[in-house]
Amino acid sequence: MQTLNFQQLLRYQDQLIDGTLHTLLLTLIAAVIGTAIGVAGAAAVRGGPRPVRWAIRGYVELIRNTPSLIQLFVVFFVLPGFGLRMGAFEAAAIALGLYFGAYCTEIVRAGLDAIPGSQVEAGQCLGLTPWQVFRHVVLPPALRSVYPAFTSQFVLLLLGTSLASQISAEELFHTGGFIETRTYRSFEVYAVICGIYFALVMTFKLLFAAVGRLAFRWPVRR
Repeated sequence: MQTLNFQQLLRYQDQLIDGTLHTLLLTLIAAVIGTAIGVAGAAAVRGGPRPVRWAIRGYVELIRNTPSLIQLFVVFFVLPGFGLRMGAFEAAAIALGLYFGAYCTEIVRAGLDAIPGSQVEAGQCLGLTPWQVFRHVVLPPALRSVYPAFTSQFVLLLLGTSLASQISAEELFHTGGFIETRTYRSFEVYAVICGIYFALVMTFKLLFAAVGRLAFRWPVRR
């Protein structure tokens, strides 16, 4: 029976750090893309022209009801056939951004729908433009109500970056596979990788909880 030996992984600590940083960068880029899509998509569904609403709803249903791995393969393997060539990391960021954007669209839309119509009418009575009403009256309380769902989806996005290893994007899970082929220490390698993912998730959860208390004045749970 093979004994556990984590010492062999010490010489790969630089690769593990680089993989972790690439995972964080991939997550943040995809989150920025997805958040922009989500806010714009929710606003379009709420008050855009009918063809635009149909297009947004079709995009949301397509993304949410197909495997994200297939979406990643389409961006990386299919789009080059139409002249859109990109590296593995860029393709992963775009695919994950589209994935996050579809869920973010529904999250923000639910928050916007929860705003009472009387609140919007009050903003209009003050002489605010439609954009000002959306920016100052509707969006802040909507974001407050959807913040927990948004942060949970962000955590799922972080964990979902491991799919990028399937197109050889340099992120944490891909780094783990590289180290495993060099050391043949599968349990040790993936135990460490799992521990890093767990640490990242718990760090973001604590960070999001702190931001929620500061930004939205939530009470501290005892």
